[in-house]
Amino acid sequence: MPPSKPNRRHILIGAAASAATASLLPLGRPQVAQASGFAPLEARKGAVQLAPSEFPKTEVWGYDGLAPGPVLRYPQGGRLQRQLVNSLPQPTSVHWHGIRIANEMDGVPGLTQEAVPPGGQFDYDFALPDAGTYWYHAHWASPEQVGRGLHGALVVTEADAPDVDRDEVLLLDDWRLNPEDGQIFADFDNMHDRSHAGRLGNISTCNGHYDAVIPVKQNERLRLRLINAANARIFTLALQGMSGWVMALDGMPLPEPIVASEPLVLAPGQRIDLIVDITAAEEALLLRQAANGEAWVQVAFPVRDQAASQPREAPAPLPPNPNMATAPLARARPLELHMQGGAMGGMASASYQGKTLGMRDLARKGQFWAFNGISGRTDQPLTRAALGEALQIQLRNDTAFAHTMHLHGMHFREVLEGGTYGPMRDTLLLGRGETRSIAFVADNPGMWLFHCHMLGHAASGMTSWIEVSA
Repeated sequence: MPPSKPNRRHILIGAAASAATASLLPLGRPQVAQASGFAPLEARKGAVQLAPSEFPKTEVWGYDGLAPGPVLRYPQGGRLQRQLVNSLPQPTSVHWHGIRIANEMDGVPGLTQEAVPPGGQFDYDFALPDAGTYWYHAHWASPEQVGRGLHGALVVTEADAPDVDRDEVLLLDDWRLNPEDGQIFADFDNMHDRSHAGRLGNISTCNGHYDAVIPVKQNERLRLRLINAANARIFTLALQGMSGWVMALDGMPLPEPIVASEPLVLAPGQRIDLIVDITAAEEALLLRQAANGEAWVQVAFPVRDQAASQPREAPAPLPPNPNMATAPLARARPLELHMQGGAMGGMASASYQGKTLGMRDLARKGQFWAFNGISGRTDQPLTRAALGEALQIQLRNDTAFAHTMHLHGMHFREVLEGGTYGPMRDTLLLGRGETRSIAFVADNPGMWLFHCHMLGHAASGMTSWIEVSA
């Protein structure tokens, strides 16, 4: 249970004294071309009030200059058509996280498309087969570009929506800001971060606000779409003054709602759909908890009125998405992905760009991690699979830190004790020393990235890919 007096003081604590503020280059604003007829989604410089009002606005890179970017809402079975316009001083691309998408639209430079240069455009055009909560983010220089704000929510709505009074997106993030001026520290290549737990911020936000407030009514029913857009922070969340049910994980509906009586663990890249009933008379809270039991207010829900005199019955399950069945394990081809390296990991060497290097030489090249003895993405995939083939991958974390593994283009299920399956997901958290297995059908042709979504870990070695034949 959360402490009785949650602490709101989580502002700009523990910033590294040696870090420098970001040096943002003046950005040109190329003319937004709309020859395709697609609505533009412009990656550009902006300013957002992330820190308290006594600080100036924080300079960010955001879609349409916002951080987070605009919430994109589409109906299930619809089509997303947006033109990325790059007004940044770096190349960029957009990955549509969690969507079972056509491969050429997946947004991975060097694998599915070329990066969009400064001043360039790229048309994203793809079908939306699955209802649920997804998100979009930069996939070039991801630790920096996502860390500067290039991310936003993507919501695909069901034809038969659940009976709720409101549908709220809660995009959670943390930022590393200079406590002197509230600007983003530009230490995105920090060797300590990359070789340890990743880039952890000193202020957490919801929808870009450190003090997010959503007024509610007693006995009002809300759908809360939780998204973790942080570079590396794992959010452990608890509900206070509301009763709730977990309805979907990573966009995929559960067969039956699960009462949210335990803390909710949300790793980078993961999403949780909740339906909650406000039971408090004055204020309900979404709390962020620490391992020592301390808690901070992540979102406050002040109660202003009463929506009904009595709470409703428990919600019905969300309608399933298509193709959620999993092949029997008996015909799944076994594979292994061995996570190695990092500080205190004991990895002596790994192959990098075709050469075996010791840890000291790997560190000089910014590489600290390996999959199966290989650091970084190579020309050869982890495996090649026939279309429709079932795969089971044992994930073994032999490092001193947690990792959150994300598979592009497809969803998987964890294989539990006794050969049963867990919920369908696209991102799985593995604690230090854990071994877990996932199974899925390779039903989407193309070259699909498989990487740690602690973004600094991915950039420094923890990236592979799977090829599915057409």
